[in-house]
Amino acid sequence: MKLEQSSNSLLFSTTSIPDAFFTEYFSQTTGDAIKVYLYLFFLAKYGKDIRINDLAKSLNLPLKVIQDSIKYWEGLGLLIKKNSGYEFANMQEQELYKLYNPKVTQSPEKILSTEKNQYRAKAIENINNEFFQGVMSPSWYGDIDLWFSKYSFDEEVMIALFRYCFNRSALHRNYIQAVAEAWSKNNIKTYTDLDKYYEKQEALAKIQKEISKKLGLNRQLTQYEDAYIEKWTNDFGYNMNIIEIALKKTTSKANPNFDYIDKILSDWHERGLKTPDAINKFLLSLKQKSKDIKTMEKKAGYNNYSQRSYSNLSDLYANNIQSTSNDSDAK
Repeated sequence: MKLEQSSNSLLFSTTSIPDAFFTEYFSQTTGDAIKVYLYLFFLAKYGKDIRINDLAKSLNLPLKVIQDSIKYWEGLGLLIKKNSGYEFANMQEQELYKLYNPKVTQSPEKILSTEKNQYRAKAIENINNEFFQGVMSPSWYGDIDLWFSKYSFDEEVMIALFRYCFNRSALHRNYIQAVAEAWSKNNIKTYTDLDKYYEKQEALAKIQKEISKKLGLNRQLTQYEDAYIEKWTNDFGYNMNIIEIALKKTTSKANPNFDYIDKILSDWHERGLKTPDAINKFLLSLKQKSKDIKTMEKKAGYNNYSQRSYSNLSDLYANNIQSTSNDSDAK
């Protein structure tokens, strides 16, 4: 049976949305998904039956957006699929369950009242006031307490974590968790550790900018190119002075790429070459070997000697060897 409402009854009626919707889901959900949820919530109050196609027309949204939004809310457990359609879960009950689940965390009151956690309590209070306008959802207390225990962050680091995500308009759990994991992998526990990490990141950004400029790249580096540079600087311990020597080896390449540069730097790293002097001596030895091979070719009377004996290095250091060959021919 189809229910109908008079214009007067709709005019004076209200639809109540739990505050948990705004504190837990609003900031990390797309506008279209929120639009679908609120409209379905409104219709459910009146027991309305509606088809997906009709919903798409009513909300002026593509059918796929409607379907994806329903799956999104279903995945969060706020929409429960039934034989006859969907039912809205009790949001308050869900949040209470998450909050008081003893396997996960403590209640906000216990976190804040324990003498051992007084400094943490102050940090949580600062986070609440600075980033949530004093209305932080209770479940955040449990998450922060869990992150304190998992990552052993100082209070200042925890506040810095939220500030970092807030400044990037990404104050939602998945992003905060990902940043926390990254910081933890870089052995950040104290604010001093974080300072050193920032200095390291600033130096990395400077090197990235210099490499882009020297290669004539008028674009932002891809995440794969960034990963190469992090490998050279963090894993190999190479600075820009060494990287620049490798960049100069790309002049003989029509389309130099990061994979080619990486092969050169990886070769140096495997050989234990750690300074510009050591690298230049190695390159000089390559030139000498190339010159010797050229001489042996002429004496032996065949041309493929160098390829049989030295093909891999000649490919990798073509610019280096080519310049030597030209010098030999000139003599």
